[in-house]
Amino acid sequence: MGRVLALKYRPKRFSDLIGQESVSQTLTSSLVGGKLSHAYLFSGLRGSGKTSTARIFAKALVCENRTTDEPCGVCSGCLAAEEGRHIDIIEMDAASNRKIEDVRALIESTKYKPSQSLYKVFIIDEVHMLTKEAFNALLKTLEEPPAYVKFILATTDPMKLPPTILSRTIHFRFKKIGHIKIVEHLKHILGQEKIEYENEALEIIARNGNGSLRDTLTLLDQAIVYSKEFVSRASVVELLGAVNPDKIEELFRLIASKDRASVLSILKDFEEYEAENILSEVIEFLKSNLLNPVIKIPFFAVERFFKIASEAKELLYIGADGQFVITLAVLKMLEALEIEDIDALIANYENGVTKQKKEPVQESKKIEPTESNEEKTTQKPDNWSLFVKALYDRSYDLGVVFTENVTFLSFEESVLTWQSKAKDDDRAVLLRYYAAIKQIAQEIYGIGTKIVNKEYTEEKRLDESVVENRPVADRAEVLNSKEPDAEASVLQEASRESSNENCETIDGSDELDIEASELDLIRHPLVQKTKEVFGVDESLITVFQKV
Repeated sequence: MGRVLALKYRPKRFSDLIGQESVSQTLTSSLVGGKLSHAYLFSGLRGSGKTSTARIFAKALVCENRTTDEPCGVCSGCLAAEEGRHIDIIEMDAASNRKIEDVRALIESTKYKPSQSLYKVFIIDEVHMLTKEAFNALLKTLEEPPAYVKFILATTDPMKLPPTILSRTIHFRFKKIGHIKIVEHLKHILGQEKIEYENEALEIIARNGNGSLRDTLTLLDQAIVYSKEFVSRASVVELLGAVNPDKIEELFRLIASKDRASVLSILKDFEEYEAENILSEVIEFLKSNLLNPVIKIPFFAVERFFKIASEAKELLYIGADGQFVITLAVLKMLEALEIEDIDALIANYENGVTKQKKEPVQESKKIEPTESNEEKTTQKPDNWSLFVKALYDRSYDLGVVFTENVTFLSFEESVLTWQSKAKDDDRAVLLRYYAAIKQIAQEIYGIGTKIVNKEYTEEKRLDESVVENRPVADRAEVLNSKEPDAEASVLQEASRESSNENCETIDGSDELDIEASELDLIRHPLVQKTKEVFGVDESLITVFQKV
């Protein structure tokens, strides 16, 4: 072979560039049209072709016979450029020449016209390594260079460049070279070198190159030497210390069969490999198996497996023990299969419903209606759940008190009916928050929703209609009785007295009978309770009574 492959097969023309078609097309068009900028910036991953492109572009600028969009490659200018000895092409590695003195020397050379060509080209590689002072020194020249000067800057990290530098260049972003294109390029090179290979071996080499063509060619060089002119999968796996793909496939067969003991056994075989390499191979297998299944793994499980592998990689990045991370990830995958697919759950439910419908319906005795039709639930419980959740969101204490004391009965014709057994402190909490309860109920059940409370009692309930039909004096007597079933609901109390909040309660009478004396009304226990809770002035009660 002679020279290393990365140098031997380094691109010499724009058409030789791999995976950077948009960049090469734009640059060749600018050469043909004569629309050249004074400064260019090439950014991208290591090994994506930035420096090679810069040299090809510089060679095209100094070519003596360029009649097309490509350098001729045969003139003295092109030959000198390929050998790195052209006097009008100056390259500087900013990683080792980053001080202001180095930049000043470069700027000084811009004052002299080109010796052999139309342009003088300056290539600054790893430009982001320059110091702040060096950037400031370069800025003026970069902004207004002589007409014959062209700057080509290359970097792997453009975000480290000052905005003033970025704004004065035409920026070309180099993409990560695709896996398929790298593999095809490797096949082309091995064909030129007349070296046999296995496709799977090239796949492994390309994956380990991580999108860098230069790094991939370096690995290929090693594989050729190690495998003695036959690049096989086995030799590449051994060379790179990579996990044999067959081992990964076996692992997932055991996971799919839920063979926990065998899974733990195979984990011991992974101890000699780098955890990151194992996870990379796991992800690669999942992707490959998803497109071309060799093991039947439910789609939902593949998704979970990928998430587990990704989270495991994050743990490695923060310095977690590799073997522990791998063991944890594999056990998580086993547990993930224990969770039934939601689609399967839905299908099972639907099948059960369909089967139930197909079964013949047997005649049954007519069910007589219950004594209290009011307790029939006609509203979906989802709305009640939303209502209760909204109460918890408003106040956790309110939610707890409401849940422990209030039971949903029905919702019919915009009337929400429930039953409350709240007493003492719980009654006080519900009374304090009644306005909020009313508002939330109307948000969930509708604007015109009205609330009816059925007072809870362990004894026989007092017939409300009897109370309503009694004279005012008798009704007051009943309301003043100490029996718990004769007391008005705490929520109804609030709704009657809080007229300023437009809270309505349906209980058979919309207005209070005001035939009782003013003094009796003010001294009524319900009025006193409302006064205590809401801080209502007695004068306002008097005015309300007179109205």
